[in-house]
Amino acid sequence: MQLHSVLRAAAIACAVLATAGCGGGTAPSGTTVKIGVDLPLSGADASVGQSTLNGVILAVEQANAKGLPGGLKLEVYQLDDAVQGVHNPGQGVANVRTFVSDPNVLAMVGPYNSNVAKAEIPITNEAGLAQIGPSVVADGLTIGPDATQLRRTNPTANTFFRVCTINSRQGSAAAAFAKQFGWNTAYMVDDNETYGLDLTSVFSTDYQKLGGKILGSDHLAPNAQDFKALLLKIAAAKPAVLYYGGVTSTGGGLLRKQMFDTGIGAMPFMGGDGIPDLNTVAGKDADGAYYTIAAPNAEKLPSAQAFVKAYVARFHAPVGAYSANAYVATQVAIDAIAAAATANKGAIPDRASVVKGVAATDLQSAIGRVRFDAAGDIRNPVISLYGFKNGQPSFIKQISI
Repeated sequence: MQLHSVLRAAAIACAVLATAGCGGGTAPSGTTVKIGVDLPLSGADASVGQSTLNGVILAVEQANAKGLPGGLKLEVYQLDDAVQGVHNPGQGVANVRTFVSDPNVLAMVGPYNSNVAKAEIPITNEAGLAQIGPSVVADGLTIGPDATQLRRTNPTANTFFRVCTINSRQGSAAAAFAKQFGWNTAYMVDDNETYGLDLTSVFSTDYQKLGGKILGSDHLAPNAQDFKALLLKIAAAKPAVLYYGGVTSTGGGLLRKQMFDTGIGAMPFMGGDGIPDLNTVAGKDADGAYYTIAAPNAEKLPSAQAFVKAYVARFHAPVGAYSANAYVATQVAIDAIAAAATANKGAIPDRASVVKGVAATDLQSAIGRVRFDAAGDIRNPVISLYGFKNGQPSFIKQISI
């Protein structure tokens, strides 16, 4: 049999055995269990990536201090999915393949961005590796034909879960918030990526159902730096609000900053959970911008006060937009690993046992009760609204969806 045929046969065998924890052809060994973490840790998304990573680190440190069955120790195995300062699906795939090849990686947390998750899910599905997203909100990751296609290798095996809600809920909430502010006309701009396209689509539909009028829409070109011509076009349309679907690093920060250069800085700027770090690019010009987060505000939740206190003491920084979600996502993984290890008489369990434990999660956590539906989505989601004040994020309100 030729080499390529051998490799193909091995790949097929691995796919068949994926739900039993196939990982590089070897079983886990020793007493160290790794939790892979894939986030943008450099470039324009680094601030949100690092604060999300901090949530993972805190959960692992606390679990190790408490102790795990059989004397197992947890290790955070973090990889950066940013390339030239921007989150990159190809790099995400490479990172996940690295996790899969290490048999001691029994779960992963991440990524931060939906287009990266879209590229990664087929890999974790094939390998039977539990993947828990703290912030990825695109509907198609868990719902509809797109989700089915992502799980084509093992269509009956769901290994992807998320502790945030979905874009359709976030876009719908944003439309409601915009109308509540009296913004009856809007212009939409997106970064032409999975997340941004989903968000503007839902916002447009629900905003118009509520009586709002969309005056126009445009896509940003990749790596564009000058948006003045587009902003002059928007100025001529005179919308009450500019709604942006995308993240800070794919144009959101520069778009907001250049609104002041074209005389429309006073126009409200609104987006989703891709722009909580807008101020890292726009600085004080972030004031007047609003964004939704597909999660509750941990600082306002009684259930999260111990987490907030521990986070600030450990990192000497305020809690990030998805720090609490990452903390809880990691706790979900750790609980599943601990339960599977107990059933395995204290030895490192296989990946299939961990996936089964994650699916059965019923956890009273810092962000509330965590349970997953059959698609892997969290039940009883919450949406929060923030605005920038004096160049810093400021919480406004939250609603259950």
